[in-house]
Parts: sequence; C-alpha cells; structure tokens
Amino acid sequence: MSRTPDLAQDPSLAHLLGRLAAVEQRVRRAVAARRELDPQPDDPFRGLYLSEEAVERVLAGRLAPAEPDPVADGQLAAVEAAADAAERAGPPVRLRALAGSMGLAALDVELLLVALAPDLDSRFEQLYGYLNDDVTRRRAAVGMALRLCGLPEAAASGRARLTGPAPLLTGGLLEVEDADRPLLSRALRVPDRVSAHLLGDDRPDPALAAVLASPPGRSTLARADELSRALLRGVRLVYLRERPGGSGRALGAAALGRRPVLVADADRLVDEPSPAGVARALIREARLTGAGVLVEPVDTLVAQAPGVLRLLAAAPVPVLLVGAASWDPRWAQEPPLQLDAAPATAAERSTAWRTALDGQLDPGTDPASVTAQFLLGPQHIERAARAAALHAELAGTAVDAAHLRQGAREQNAAGLERLARRIEPRVGWEDLVLPAPTRRALHELTARARHRDQVLDGWRMRPGGGRGRGITGLFAGDSGTGKTMSAEVIAADLGLDLYTVNLATVVDKYVGETEKNLERIFTEAAGVNGVLLFDEADAIFGKRSEVRDAHDRYANIESAYLLQRMESFDGLAILATNLRANLDDAFTRRLDVVVDFPVPDVELRRALWDRCLGTALPRASDVDLDFCAGAFELSGGNIRSVAVSAAYLAAAAGRPVAMSDLVTAVATEYRKLGRLCLDREFGPYRALLT
Repeated sequence: MSRTPDLAQDPSLAHLLGRLAAVEQRVRRAVAARRELDPQPDDPFRGLYLSEEAVERVLAGRLAPAEPDPVADGQLAAVEAAADAAERAGPPVRLRALAGSMGLAALDVELLLVALAPDLDSRFEQLYGYLNDDVTRRRAAVGMALRLCGLPEAAASGRARLTGPAPLLTGGLLEVEDADRPLLSRALRVPDRVSAHLLGDDRPDPALAAVLASPPGRSTLARADELSRALLRGVRLVYLRERPGGSGRALGAAALGRRPVLVADADRLVDEPSPAGVARALIREARLTGAGVLVEPVDTLVAQAPGVLRLLAAAPVPVLLVGAASWDPRWAQEPPLQLDAAPATAAERSTAWRTALDGQLDPGTDPASVTAQFLLGPQHIERAARAAALHAELAGTAVDAAHLRQGAREQNAAGLERLARRIEPRVGWEDLVLPAPTRRALHELTARARHRDQVLDGWRMRPGGGRGRGITGLFAGDSGTGKTMSAEVIAADLGLDLYTVNLATVVDKYVGETEKNLERIFTEAAGVNGVLLFDEADAIFGKRSEVRDAHDRYANIESAYLLQRMESFDGLAILATNLRANLDDAFTRRLDVVVDFPVPDVELRRALWDRCLGTALPRASDVDLDFCAGAFELSGGNIRSVAVSAAYLAAAAGRPVAMSDLVTAVATEYRKLGRLCLDREFGPYRALLT
C-alpha cells in the first residue's frame, strides 16, 4: 500500500488510502506484538485449538491497546494536509464529507476505517484472522477494533460508538454481526454500498432497484420556489397533498432544485420482504449522496406499513411524502410542512407538453387548448407525450391533436373499469337528432369542461363551500330519447372515454354499504380523465322524506352524503334519469346543467328514421319514411332497434330493405313494449305484416 498517495489524481481515494495506511501501521504493530507472545507462531493448526502454552499466554495478561506512534502520526498529518489543499481546490473529500453529514466523531472514523480495511485490501483478512486467533474470522471484531484505535476493551466511550444509537449504526455505515456472541468478539462489517461510495461509486444501492422510480423532469410549478426556500432553511419533513390534476412528485422534484432526488414507489416498497430494511437503505442512500427522498403514495404506507412511514418521517434528510388524503397527526411524531399539489395551470401544462415533445409537435397544434379538458399533472403529461409520439410515429406524421388526446386517454388508470363499463366513443354531433334547446344545453356542458381553467382559476369564479372543480349535468327524459348517446357524443367531442355506472346496482340493503360503493367509484374516477355517466340516478338521489322509521333515516343519510360527495368531485359527471320529478330539489340545485330530452315530434322522428337507416343500407323504392314518422310514435332508441331488425330481415331475404321489413320490425318492437298493433297506426301497410 502506498505511503504517499497522489492526491492530484483522485483526492478522495488518495485520502482514503492514506488513512488506511495509518491503520495498516497499527495492524503491523499489533501483529508484531502478538508474534512476540505467540509460543508456536508456525503451528499450521493455530487458531483451531487451544494449547497449554496458549492458555498460559491468555492467563498472563490482557492484550494491550495500540500505543501512539509519532512517525505514523506524522504521516497521517501529511495526508490530512494534502486533503485540506485538495478541498480548497475542488469538491470535498468523500470520507470527510461522510463524517460531516453523518455526525461522526474522530473515533467513529477510525473504527469505520478498521472495519473497512478488508473490503479494500485482501491482506487485512489474513491479518485480522491472525489477530482474532481464528482463521475463519477475517473481519475486525469489536475488541480488536477498539485496541487498534488505542482504547482498552472495557472503555465505555469506545463501546458506546458501536452499540445503541451510535451514528455509525443509525446511519447504516457499520453493522455489528453475530449478536449471539459476546460483544468484544462480534464482527464489524461495512455495507458494500458504503464501501462503493467511499471509492467514488454513486450508483444507487441494488437493494433499492425494485422500489426506485425515475425522477420527473424538472419543471416550473407554482409554490416550487417557496417550498425550495423552506427546504434550504432546514425544513425536513413535507407532506404534499395531491389534488386531481396536480403532481406532488413534480412539485417536490422542482422544489429540490439541483439536489438529487430519490423517488420511491410505496406500492412496491410494501411488497418487499423487509420494507423497513429497504427504507433504511433509502435513507442511507440519501445521506450518502445528499439527496432528498420523495415517497408516494403515502396512503399505501398508512394502510400497510405505518412503521415504515414513521421511520421515513424521522429521517435526518429532506423527506417529501405525497398522498391524496389529509395528513393525520397520528402518522408521525413530527408535524410536516403541509402543501397542496394544485393542478398545473394552462401555461405550465403547455410548457410541459412542448418540453416533453421536443420539436415533434405539429406547428399548428396548441397542446394546452387541445387537452384543456384533461386533468393531467406534469408527470402524466410526460407519459402522455411519449404515448402521443408513438402514435404519430405509427402514422408517420408530426404529433397532432388526435395523437395528444389519444396519449392523454391512455394515462387513465384501469381501476374504474372494474366498477364501471368503459365505452370508447364512436359517434359525433352529426349523429344526434335532438331539439335545438337540448343541443344548446349539451354544447354548454362541453364548453364548461373546456374553459373551466379560465373561468375558475383565471377569472376566480370558483364557488366556496368546498366545491371541487368538477362539472355535473343531469340528463332527464324517457328511455330511448338519446341520453346515453348524448353522453357518448360529449365524450367524443372532448376526446375522453365514457364510463357508465348503473346506480341501481350500487344500492345495498345493508347500512353504509351504498356509500362505500359510491365512494369507491368516485375515488377511482378522480384519477381518470373521462366522462362518468350515472344511469338510473333517481335510484339513489331521490327526494329526502320525513323520517318515520329507521329505513327513512338511513335513506336520508345516503342522500345527504351523496350530495356532499358530488360537490367535492373534480371530474365530469352526468346523471341520467327517466323520472326527474323524483330527484331531490337540493340535489338539482347543485347541478351545473340540466338537459331535458323530450319525446321526439314528427319532424325529429323523420330525421331519426333517416339517420338510423343510414347511407350504407340499401332501400327499396317503397320505403315511406314520412309515413313511419307520422304513424309510429317511437323514441330514438326504439327507432334504432326497428332499423336494425329491418336490416336483418332484408339481409335474410337477400334484397334491399323494404317497407314490409320496416312495418314487421315495428310490430315486433310494439310487442316488446307491450303495445297493441292497431290497424289505424299501420294504415295501408297493415297487410304487409307477416
């Protein structure tokens, strides 16, 4: 081992090797002292048994601690002086920086070096085996380490550095093994990650590979500078409550600035065999590299590993916890700085889109306006941009509005699909046949979804009372009048998916279960960019009644809960009902848009017949749509069923659809509806019925 390391090449490594050279000198003196007392130094079985001479030597006296050596002390002083010069010219020396960040005393550093020696120089394994008088024990034992540091084995000051809450142990720099042995014979081991760090390797601990996530790209977000200043002033624990459309991860990374950030996925962390051990490795990694720790979602830790949450909250490094729930003081002893990760503004979203796409965007496309109806945080935009770029690559074009919407839709979580039926919209405004007032109300609903950022945030028109940023509409009308299709058209216009929930299936006879079912739906829907359609809304949102029995009381509790939950919802929800009169007035007042779907008149029925038959289906010359519209009082849904049935009849006969097919299909539909086929309704075509 070199006695005069070249600090100019790698100051940290040279300083470390210089300090180990001093340890080697003490080891050499200890070996020499042991050889003087060893009666059989050349015995090949030495260390495997106790001879009479060895017993006498043990009884003769204790092993003495290392004596000061002026020559070695001078060499050590030269090493430290060279390190001082190197630090003045460049970055801190790693061993010194480690001692400072971990709060190590001079004795701690010496003990660490003694334990580290076999990991950096294999000769120390044999030397330590000799000093341990056991060739199988090739690491420094507690007693040997204390003696090499010049302390008696019984020195309480030395033992305290290797037991209890000692910095070497709490910092994860040193492990004391063989707990079943007496303290002095327990082996000291330096974790591989600590050795690698001191040698200049900054790759994360392999134990963290399964839980670490990629840090988000740096972005400019509201309150990031404010949080950054708080962290610089010493704030250590932060809780970022993530709102829909916000990103606690992006806000935390932006606040940490140039400091490295370790992003840990709590869902993967709790799946580890030893979550607490992985959490300690995460904290040690942060202390070694000067990084901040960001953990999400904290809700998982609260439910499955509260001890790990308390461990992270007490870590002596900046820890940023991200979750959706409000902070509970019982989660940790120390209160955190609490901030909301609010939805990104239109300008922030536009910047995030353009940064992520990096020149791949079509020049005529404004990503902020195209995706204004989506609740996306910076990290979701990153993923959506990559997905949009892939679709553009498939098409061989630049990223346009359709690609952006497709990429944004693909960021939806799949959890809601277990509770609702997902429909990918395939119809547009041209497919709707509705009265003008109804169409205007539908357009108003889409306008609210597109411009809510400007109205609620830019113009500060957000109502109080805990209302969210969501939009709620009510579609009221008879079955088949176009409520579900209109919801699909709105979803298509906004570039969103449609999720339909039949509220009649949510109601549970057991007290409290209905609220739980709906809460699961709302919770999943909060993380989805889609249109949520609640069918059969009157099944739950009925009028509150006078309490006459326990059933009435609990029914009213359900209504009150649902009224409150709808107000705090941040998405786009549409409620469909056939019986508007059954809805509670207080609930109706909280709706943004109420759309009535009347039974179509003759003119609308004529347009519906023509639309439902379409242009691809061949028609015979005797098809009389004017008669069908005037004679048969059917809703749009019924007309659609009739058209499909007639098409099947024509296909079976191998000819274009004829009037006989239409009246036969109408008669079949009447029977389904429980209506009589009256001669006056079928008129001259009554004879065509088969």
